[in-house]
Parts: sequence; structure tokens; C-alpha cells
Amino acid sequence: MRLSTRNQLVGTVVSVTRGEAMAVVRVRLAGGDEITSSITRDAADDLELSDGSRVTVLIKSTEVALGVD
Repeated sequence: MRLSTRNQLVGTVVSVTRGEAMAVVRVRLAGGDEITSSITRDAADDLELSDGSRVTVLIKSTEVALGVD
């Protein structure tokens, strides 16, 4: 599958926390950093996500906020 999304990061799922409607998925990237995604529980189930699953994180946003101390 080819996608127009340019921000694609390969990683490994380290945890999936399923709620009633949503799932929080933590992904460890190649450099050791982690990124968190909130997706529907149905999507997590459809993708059969579990610890150790290899995934590609697709980031498509019109706004990115940064903060500093």
C-alpha cells in the first residue's frame, strides 16, 4: 500500500490498554523513543494489536504544538 502521509515511523507495540470505546497504544520507535496513539477499540481489535506487534505510525496533522520550560 502506498500512502500520501510522509511522516511514517516504524516501531513495535509495547502496550495496548483497551477501554470501553478507545484503546491507548504505546509504540517504541527505532531510537528507543516512545509515541502514544489513541484509536478506537474496534480498530485495535481489527488490527490485532498486541505487545510485540510491528506497526508503522502515520502522523498527519495540521497543527503540532511544542512546549519548553
